[in-house]
Amino acid sequence: MARSLDGIVLSPVADQAPGQVGTRTRFTYHERDGRIWAEYAGGDVVRGHLVGTRDADTLDFRYVQLKHDGTTSSGHCVSTVTDLPDGRVRLDETWEWESQEGSGTSVVEELEE
Repeated sequence: MARSLDGIVLSPVADQAPGQVGTRTRFTYHERDGRIWAEYAGGDVVRGHLVGTRDADTLDFRYVQLKHDGTTSSGHCVSTVTDLPDGRVRLDETWEWESQEGSGTSVVEELEE
């Protein structure tokens, strides 16, 4: 199992579609007893939150966010946690909006210190 996500900061490696998270978005993760949660902001997102569970190297969570244009959106994501060769953490994500149309995949990686 990859190391704990508690206290690490991750960012997408590529921009998603306009109005979604992108390389300027920062996720601060927390983890305790199989539960995960994070706050995120940056780019088009003013504030976002996610909450869910971790089972071994699989995260399953729901997310909600507020964008600069005042709209909100929410969805569901399943991520696989892996350790990179340099010791950082990577999440390979499969997500789907629940409040609007759309789904996809993304990759977020721990920022280098």
